[in-house]
Amino acid sequence: MKTEISSKHAVVSRAPYMLYMAFTDMRNFAQMVPEDKKNEFGLQADYDSVHAVVQGFNVGIRVSERVPYSRIDFADDGAPFKFSVSMHFDAVAGEPDKTDFSVKVFAELNFMMKMMLSSKIQEALDKMVDGLAANG
Repeated sequence: MKTEISSKHAVVSRAPYMLYMAFTDMRNFAQMVPEDKKNEFGLQADYDSVHAVVQGFNVGIRVSERVPYSRIDFADDGAPFKFSVSMHFDAVAGEPDKTDFSVKVFAELNFMMKMMLSSKIQEALDKMVDGLAANG
């Protein structure tokens, strides 16, 4: 069953190109993970993808499309279920140093997985958006 989960929107005090550039290289995601966790999860990253082992499952994500300074799309790359993620970096009218940031996740989840994961995914997306807004 196709499931769409959208984060809230938040205004980040950075220009769209600055946020875009921070997320376009998957190695930046790996740098945010503490060193001991990198080893625990067998984390590996290159410019286009990140792979790890989470609770015994190989999970990977790769960039599927980059639309400079406005959107980055990601797709699963060896995960237990099909999913994609779209990060949006929208300019705020009249405010060149601000970005309306949001994230959408599309996932193929059966009923049981949807019940177990949807709220956790929603919470994680909102925390990420809040964190960027607070620190941006």
